Amino acid sequence: QVQLVESGGGLVQPGGSLRLSCAASGLTFSSYGMSWYRQAPGKERELVAFISITGRSASYADSVKGRFTISRDNAQNTVYLQMNSLKPEDTAVYYCKANLQSIKTYWGQGTQVTVSS
Repeated sequence: QVQLVESGGGLVQPGGSLRLSCAASGLTFSSYGMSWYRQAPGKERELVAFISITGRSASYADSVKGRFTISRDNAQNTVYLQMNSLKPEDTAVYYCKANLQSIKTYWGQGTQVTVSS
């Protein structure tokens, strides 16, 4: 059974930082491209960042470039999202996604990030 479990969300002040983690089990983690998405209330889910299976390639939404960093540890079956200089508009539920060449896709349950003073 495949499981993706996000953690690390919470309440943070504007300008602060959070590090999200997504621990995967039940799949060959090193074969999956990993992504972070987010969904704010009343909005569609949007792609935040993607990292390749080796971790050598990453891409970001324009809204988070220069502030967020995605990384992965294939030995620990975990993908991370380091979020710095957080803004109120970053408030959302953050989800990780595992994708195997568009053949298989798995989602985590999400973790809430709230940026507020």
